[in-house]
Amino acid sequence: MAAAQSERDRDAPSALCSEFLSFSAKDTAARWLAAADLQQEIYRHLAAYVPRILCVGPSGCSSREEQREEQREELACQLLLLAPLEWLLLGAEPAAGLAALQENNSPSPLCGHVFKVGEPTYSCRECAADPTCVLCMQCFLGSVHKEHRYRMTTSGGGGFCDCGDAEAWKKGPYCHKHTPTSSSRDSEEDPVALLPADMVSRSSSIFSVLLRYAVAMLTWDQEDQLPAGLEPPDRGDSYYCMLFNDEVHTYEQVIYTLQKAVNCSQKEAVSFATTVDRDGRKSVRYGDFQFCDQAKSVIVRNTSRQSKPLRVHVMHSSVVAHQCFALKALSWLGQIIQYSDGLRRILCQVGLQKEEGEYSSLVDKLMLNDSKMWKGARNIYHQLLMNSLLMDLKYKKIFAIQFAKNYRRLQTDFMEDDHERVVSVTSLSVQLFTVPTMARMLMVEEDLMTTIIRTFVDHLRHRDLQGRFQFDRYTAQQAFKFGRVQSLIGDLKYVLISRPSEWSDQLRLKFLEGLDAFLELLKCMQGMDPVVRQVGQHIEMEPEWEAAFTMQMKLTHIISMIQEWCSSDERVLIEAYRKCLSALSVCHSGLPDGEQPISLSLAGHCVETFRYQVSQDKVSIHLPVCRLLAGLHVLLSRTDVANRYPEQLPLGELSPPLLIELPLRCLVLCAQVHAGMWRRNGFSLINQIYYYHNVKCRVEMFDKDIIMLQAGASMMDPNHFLMIVLSRFELFHIFSSADCRKRYSEANKDVIQQNNTLIEEMLHLVIMVVGERYVSGVGQVEAFDEVRREIIHQLSIRPMAHSELVKALPENGNKETGLERVIDTVASFKKPGVTGRGLYELRPEWSKHFNLYFHHYSRADQSKVLTQIHLQIHTLQPSRPVQGTHTNTCTNTHYSRADQSKAEEAQRKLRRQNGEDTALPPPPPPPLCPLFASLVNLLQCDVLLAVEGAVLQWAVEPSGGGWTESMLQRVLHLVGVALLEEQQQLENSSGEDDVTFNYTCKITRPGEAPSTSGSVLALLESLQNAPHLEVHKDMITWILKLVANIKTMRERTPSTSSVTVCQGQRPEETVRDKDKAERKRKAEMARLRREKIMAQMSEMQKHFINENKELFQQSMEELEASTSAAADSSPPSADSGGVSQVCVGPRRVGRAERRQLVTCILCQEEQEVRGHGRAMVLAAFVQRSTVLSKNRRKNLPDPEHHDPVFMHPDLSLGIYTASCGHIMHATCWQRYFEAVQLKEQRRQQRLRGHTSYDVENGEFLCPLCECLSNTVIPLLPHTHTPHQSVDHPCLEAWLKTTIQQVAALHWAHRKQSDGEAEGAEPAVPEGFRVDFTPHNPFSSSVSEMITTFSMSTYKVGLKLNPNETDPRVPVLSWSTCAFTIQSIERLLMDEEKPLFGSLPCRQDDCLSSLARFSSACWTAAPPTTTHTHFIRLLAALVPDSQVENTPCILDIDMFHLLVYSVMSYGSVHSLDQSGRRAVDSAHLHLLHLVTVAHLVQILLTSTTEEVCMDQDGGESEEEELTCQLYNTLRKHLGSVLPEVTSSWQLLSCVKAGILPFLRAAALFFHYLNSAAPPADLLVSGPGQWEALLSFLSLPSNLLQLHHSQHTLLDPLIHRWCGHPGVRQTLGGGGVPVQFPRESNRLIELPEDYSVLINQASSFTCPRSGGDKSRAPTLCLVCGCMLCSQSYCCQTELDGEDVGACTAHTSTCGAGLGLFLRVRESQVLFVAGKTKGCFYPPPYLDDYGETDQGLKRGNPLHLCAERYRKIQRLWRQHGVAEVIGHAQEANQTLVAIDWQHL
Repeated sequence: MAAAQSERDRDAPSALCSEFLSFSAKDTAARWLAAADLQQEIYRHLAAYVPRILCVGPSGCSSREEQREEQREELACQLLLLAPLEWLLLGAEPAAGLAALQENNSPSPLCGHVFKVGEPTYSCRECAADPTCVLCMQCFLGSVHKEHRYRMTTSGGGGFCDCGDAEAWKKGPYCHKHTPTSSSRDSEEDPVALLPADMVSRSSSIFSVLLRYAVAMLTWDQEDQLPAGLEPPDRGDSYYCMLFNDEVHTYEQVIYTLQKAVNCSQKEAVSFATTVDRDGRKSVRYGDFQFCDQAKSVIVRNTSRQSKPLRVHVMHSSVVAHQCFALKALSWLGQIIQYSDGLRRILCQVGLQKEEGEYSSLVDKLMLNDSKMWKGARNIYHQLLMNSLLMDLKYKKIFAIQFAKNYRRLQTDFMEDDHERVVSVTSLSVQLFTVPTMARMLMVEEDLMTTIIRTFVDHLRHRDLQGRFQFDRYTAQQAFKFGRVQSLIGDLKYVLISRPSEWSDQLRLKFLEGLDAFLELLKCMQGMDPVVRQVGQHIEMEPEWEAAFTMQMKLTHIISMIQEWCSSDERVLIEAYRKCLSALSVCHSGLPDGEQPISLSLAGHCVETFRYQVSQDKVSIHLPVCRLLAGLHVLLSRTDVANRYPEQLPLGELSPPLLIELPLRCLVLCAQVHAGMWRRNGFSLINQIYYYHNVKCRVEMFDKDIIMLQAGASMMDPNHFLMIVLSRFELFHIFSSADCRKRYSEANKDVIQQNNTLIEEMLHLVIMVVGERYVSGVGQVEAFDEVRREIIHQLSIRPMAHSELVKALPENGNKETGLERVIDTVASFKKPGVTGRGLYELRPEWSKHFNLYFHHYSRADQSKVLTQIHLQIHTLQPSRPVQGTHTNTCTNTHYSRADQSKAEEAQRKLRRQNGEDTALPPPPPPPLCPLFASLVNLLQCDVLLAVEGAVLQWAVEPSGGGWTESMLQRVLHLVGVALLEEQQQLENSSGEDDVTFNYTCKITRPGEAPSTSGSVLALLESLQNAPHLEVHKDMITWILKLVANIKTMRERTPSTSSVTVCQGQRPEETVRDKDKAERKRKAEMARLRREKIMAQMSEMQKHFINENKELFQQSMEELEASTSAAADSSPPSADSGGVSQVCVGPRRVGRAERRQLVTCILCQEEQEVRGHGRAMVLAAFVQRSTVLSKNRRKNLPDPEHHDPVFMHPDLSLGIYTASCGHIMHATCWQRYFEAVQLKEQRRQQRLRGHTSYDVENGEFLCPLCECLSNTVIPLLPHTHTPHQSVDHPCLEAWLKTTIQQVAALHWAHRKQSDGEAEGAEPAVPEGFRVDFTPHNPFSSSVSEMITTFSMSTYKVGLKLNPNETDPRVPVLSWSTCAFTIQSIERLLMDEEKPLFGSLPCRQDDCLSSLARFSSACWTAAPPTTTHTHFIRLLAALVPDSQVENTPCILDIDMFHLLVYSVMSYGSVHSLDQSGRRAVDSAHLHLLHLVTVAHLVQILLTSTTEEVCMDQDGGESEEEELTCQLYNTLRKHLGSVLPEVTSSWQLLSCVKAGILPFLRAAALFFHYLNSAAPPADLLVSGPGQWEALLSFLSLPSNLLQLHHSQHTLLDPLIHRWCGHPGVRQTLGGGGVPVQFPRESNRLIELPEDYSVLINQASSFTCPRSGGDKSRAPTLCLVCGCMLCSQSYCCQTELDGEDVGACTAHTSTCGAGLGLFLRVRESQVLFVAGKTKGCFYPPPYLDDYGETDQGLKRGNPLHLCAERYRKIQRLWRQHGVAEVIGHAQEANQTLVAIDWQHL
């Protein structure tokens, strides 16, 4: 049935084609216009054509077929369906009609550009009304904001550009393009009036019909029927099995299910899954009903096991076709209205026209059915809403009201839906609610604020018996649901984001109604997640805490915004305060603990409270109602409402003890947790306390608790306040005992320790309550001062980067911290280098504002500080035991202990450097606001004095462990704060009577009976010189000076008080001088002691040497010998007898014959490097490389048939060897490697393989430096200096002999293969024996290592399994030597370093070993193999009729040819037994031949542009000879070579072209023959050319090589040029490589990162039909943009699916790649399939920091140094090593699948 059906469908297109030709859109439109019922006519047309055009068969098998099908459908739709509509609408030819419409249109100033996924968006931090106001790139570049501070992010898709919206910007709302002209200023006039009347009526009816049709089809829920009027004329049995997207099932589940259900391949299933994910639905089968239904049942059955099944419908093809056309119709409407604002308004009118029935309008129907639609449909109609309703200000308002009316229902639908918010209609709230006027209008008219809050509360249904929220275990599903509910908070934030400057009565009323609803929400949170201390046994199951804190974090900004709204209107503030207070009293009435009243008395004061113990009863950290009241209380003070309208405020109803009760419990809980009393409550409580202090929550949690305590303390007797605090801290019994100063005795050490910590915490709390005044409204400060203080204290810990500071400061609703306004006044910026980031350092003049007990210092840091101080101070002074220094220190704070201690240490260090004392006194506090003024009385109240006296008394008698230094430090701090307060009051007072604060008097009074010990001052004086309190001496001295100073001030009359201060400083100075002298004396003593010890040690050393003379004598001789040897090996100076150094040929001089001793890193045994000794090896890493490639498009060679004997000059693929330089015995290395293999086998059984190295591929980490290695290079001895007795033939004689030798070898090979050779045996030079088997100069262990390294290069170079018999093995060994030398030569050239002497030792050793190994590797191969290679190589230079397939001279890299010839010649030379011919002359002749060939190669490929430069005088000899050689070539090649007139230019071309070859040859022979380089080549500068030629035994005029031997060489040149390949290449048959080859660089990157983001946002996935790529990734090597990390672009590589990046590296970088992930601003290194790492990008913000993931959004600019560093890493072949180190350092359990990127 299905087959027959599809046959019929195949005929349909041909029938349509004939109709195409006869169809007239104009006539159809005319017929429609005349019709009585337009809708009926259009429906009839659609019913006839739509099912025949769209969805007429199964989707194409290949993507190409599918694209063709899509194009056919598009064309047919346009011609048969949309063209008649356009004719009807415009009444003219569409193109002309639309152009006329656009011409007459006066466009709206709104930009309205809808963002694509990943497109850059810009928000001005100075002018945007809120962070959601953004500009597209074009508008931003044309606006004033590009000069301001701005934030750059990438769009998630869906929003639009706010350019032209005056409400979105404080200033500069228009860019150049959208600035309204004077003619278009009047936005009130109706744009419909500008259109012809007949067009208005036509468009209205067309839009009405089409929109009705589209809405009906998109909300249609029947799978088999169509709406009335749309039934097809002939209805066949053709169905689609339609699979819909959901966010529950994974890609893998869908792919697996589809393979089973519709029997498709993995590739097709991936394509289906990708489309379903992108478009929301996809047909997976086409055929009759039964055929499709069968697939549906399999899909449902397979996916319903773990969760709800995938949604699948079997739909009639005509229904699917009409739904597809409905989407095309909506897109068409969106395009048409872009031409005219009048048409846009008509569409808006049609969409929002009131209708009878369930839905009030068509738009309403779409919105309310949103969650039933698939993703693609939603996207298209949302886009239309944005292009129409949201671009027309009048209808935007009407739509907003409609949206607000439906708000609750839309949100409920969204909760039930499983699609992301970005494809839900609820996401349009950001476009409506962020417009301030609209938000307020909706608040007043539609109760928006109340609606949002009530909807939110309704969706959180879980409550306990008291009505508080109670969350279940936080499962993934729970988190998913909860995440959806939180989007409501986002909407509320949009509504409140900009506070009103003017209030109407209606707005006041509605806001306060909203506040009522909000207080109901907070009441449900008040006291949620209560905890009870576990005693005896650890808690069994960690309670749920995350949901509550997630909610708190989300609501933090809302609470702050509500307070801002209240602060802007006094009436609202007073009413809000009342409401909040009554809500709090409701919460208090529910507390069960007011039953047992108790009375407390201490220091002559008495207070009534009730029994409650945090350590026994329930306590909760969530107190939002209390904290909101605290915030409003501060506002009363800040706005001065409390002063002006006291009668309107319910201050009399406040019960201060009740106000402080709950916050105090919370702070006591933190103190007890720190004291270790809640250990058995597990991590959930620790986490809650961490977040309570964390910067994300503290503003509305910890900070408000402190403020509430300040408010309470300022309204009650300070003694009563402190007694309640002591009682809640459970310390009252300690200080209320009759003789508290005699320290209570307690047997249990743990209890003592707990109490000590609680006393410290309690004192710290008092310090915070009295001293934390940097909140506007508590102290007389501004927000600026508050931020400045935070920054000072953060930078007191250490210099910090901008991002660290931002993280440490709380953000407001606009994501601003206020940092930038302040930072430059207090800190200086240090720019970063090539690594690291820019840092801010505190300016020294601000360090006096440092407060050790700053309340935001978090806990972990403080203890480190104090320990460090103790250490430092104890090292400064002679050691003595410190008693009672139990350093379980400090506070309940946010500045972590580590922060505090680091900060303290830093400050003390600074003071020591500046020669000041190391006391850290409290900074002078700012004055308090009137409402909080009575807080200072806490400092002088009797209870606090009693506590201070007790602690000081304990410190005087440090016998037991009953006190701590931290306790004393806090008491001294409190004393200091009180004295500063008194001093400030005295300075600011006009007379003695003003000063109510009299602390100095109180601390001089002795303690009252019964504890009649001394006064606080007396105790301080007795502690000043206590030996066990050296640490605090400076602080006590400072306090006593201050007391003396205040006394003098009090004695003077007010008029002279200012003078008194100056005089009062003199006695201080004398005390300070005494202190300095004392310190100096101690330092001097310490110095003398050190010197004495050093002298003793020196004496002992001499004595030892005298006793062991022989031993030292021997080692000194060895030392002298080695230094003299080193002197020999170091290059001789230039004037050493006028003999120039030579590295090749008979005149070369090797190193002095000396032993080469090395030490094994594994067994530490020393060993001489000998050919017949034990093998020593060097750890090495061999890798394929395309770093020098000049042709990246070249396909990688087929490993089975690749012939590597001739390297092409494009160097498209080389083998590079690097080494870390560490040497081992071969046997030691083998044992080590076997152990690594064994360990890996065990590891795989346990967990998983090791990621940083792959043992199966022979990889390991160097045992010493952990550098990635995959083989070892054997160390071989130096070559000997040639004997002078041997004769050195000239080139001609040598060539003749060699040709004879080659002929003999040819004959021998033929004889060996055929059994007999034709013709007579050729003449053989004397002593040359073809059948001779040379003696192997190496021991078996060395030979084995030679084979090991040969196999490694073979395996890596060809990607084949090892095969020792393959004749290509020696060639690949030579290849890695040549390529490595070439790479290093390029590197030295690019970095402008000298050729010799600038390489690190490890590279030097590596090249030396490689060159010697390559010259010896022929010994491990069959002789005939190497002979054959030599014969073929020589034939390229000296053409040989018996050798076939010799490449032309332009297709050979000459340096590789030189190395291969020199290396292979060794095996031929070994057959010569005459002993008269040296190998050195052969090397020299080979060098000469190859150099001439290279000269010819350069001249053939040179393109000299004519540059007319007047040359002085005639031609030089060099120029003349160059022209001669060029003319010789022209004689052979004729017109293929152009004529060159400038011989000077030709010569410079030759010199530049041959220089890299000569440099590489010099390096090669230097390492091969161990020749010392000349002095000129050890430095960079002039004289290089001459020194190079002399070092290589070449004539100073290089062209003499050809000229002196031209009779011999001309025939060779003639034959080189006669090769057909030369003429073909030069004639345009190929692109010849030009010399010198330019060094490869990574691609040029734009300076501004947003250019890259923009590029990436327009990049579409090459396989997903125009879909935007989710992770566009740029290859830094070739500039190709890839679609990474996605199923759509996975390809198969070696039988495995890999991502686009891994696939690309195999062609572009031979398995190694460098990429920039554009959306993440991250560099990705990939090596092979299993290795990769992320690397910091080269883009930095203005603060010298990278922004990986683009989280901060600061503008990014290219840092050239960092990019150069990445480039250097690539050129040095160091990427694999970086990856290895990164993976070794990051052994996480969840490994990244690098191959899928």
